[in-house]
Amino acid sequence: MSSVRVECVAEDRCGIGESPVWDEKEGALLYVDITGRKVCRWSPGAGRAQAIPVDAPVSSVALRKSGDYVITLGTRFAALKWKEELVTTITEVDKDKPNNRFNDGKVDPAGRYFAGTMAEEIRPAVLERHQGSLYTLFSDLSVVKHFDQVDISNGLDWSLDHKTFFYIDSLSYSVDAFDYDLQTGKIGNRRSIYKLEKEESIPDGMCIDTEGKLWVACYDGGRVIRLDPETGKRLQTVKLPVDKTTSCCFGGRDYSEMYVTSASNGMDKAWLSRQPQAGGIFKITGLGVKGVPPYPFAG
Repeated sequence: MSSVRVECVAEDRCGIGESPVWDEKEGALLYVDITGRKVCRWSPGAGRAQAIPVDAPVSSVALRKSGDYVITLGTRFAALKWKEELVTTITEVDKDKPNNRFNDGKVDPAGRYFAGTMAEEIRPAVLERHQGSLYTLFSDLSVVKHFDQVDISNGLDWSLDHKTFFYIDSLSYSVDAFDYDLQTGKIGNRRSIYKLEKEESIPDGMCIDTEGKLWVACYDGGRVIRLDPETGKRLQTVKLPVDKTTSCCFGGRDYSEMYVTSASNGMDKAWLSRQPQAGGIFKITGLGVKGVPPYPFAG
């Protein structure tokens, strides 16, 4: 095992940094600041991230096959034109729940955009429960709802053979798997494959590596953990210098670098003085594994 190194590459303090995605064409890392209401793009060598302000909490960003990006904004799926700083609504969900917003989202191997909702938090991880649902935006811009009664819809990814969908509802403290039909985008047969231990705290964002193992960011746990979805065993823990690690993805020239987002919301002055990099973006090198490039939305 090569030596693992963790460094903070972008110190712009996000309220809730989330949804890191590597944009190979730009050679840059995309991510959002949910409460800061901005979509950010950081490139190595730039020093700072560029940011585009938006008019609602923005919870995930994804590449789009036709160019530019798609985002989840409030309870809307929307398109973002980067240069023009232009956001246009594609469609809206949860219209009967004015207190809801989208949370994490990701594009599946067939180009569909999966994203789930939750109630707005009163404090970090404190909210009205069972208000969220999991949705898919198809390439024809139609939307399907898979299920409801979700607390905090969070990390998601697909197995390398595309037959399993992995999903996290944070307050279940579980990483779940579903059977997945790539042709239709349908999911079924939900089961838990890993229950988090007390010190790992709350499961948040997630990504998969080229060996088919899952990496989960642990909110309030200050770490990312590597899991084997077949055996349900934890294989590795990488600790970070901040507690509120929110999500992770692989990126860089050959997808051998891991990028981890973090949050600063809910931290008082004393806590922030102990963790001055809270809300920053971290790069982990030396993991000895690579990631899978993100899929672009086909619509």
